[in-house]
Amino acid sequence: MDKPYILIAEDNSGDVSLLRMALAEEGVTHDIIVKTDGEYAMDFLTEVEEDGIGHPALAILDLNLPKVSGREVLERIRKAEGYGQIPVVMFSSSDSERDRKDAMDLGATHHVRKPSNLDDFLQVGKLLKSLLGA
Repeated sequence: MDKPYILIAEDNSGDVSLLRMALAEEGVTHDIIVKTDGEYAMDFLTEVEEDGIGHPALAILDLNLPKVSGREVLERIRKAEGYGQIPVVMFSSSDSERDRKDAMDLGATHHVRKPSNLDDFLQVGKLLKSLLGA
């Protein structure tokens, strides 16, 4: 890819739209690649490695993805060569301390509970922008 990109693995199209909006509000212009389940995300990561496309600048993973969990995708990212330092945000409707701890133990940069209103969602954009170093 010529331009830096963000990988979003999320099966809820409404959450994807809100993430796009939050990033746009912060002036983030990275391309956004969306995978709607964990299996698609894993296949994409394999394709990226094999084709030398370049890793994402940021990954946002839903914890409870269909087919393959966000935890498994996170593990895959952390084990892949060259991916070790990219920021990964686990995005979940769960506020469980165990889920938070598991995500951090697996190497997530942040665990973010999915906001329940637009203003809070837009605040997530600030965090994401800061992780991009923008």
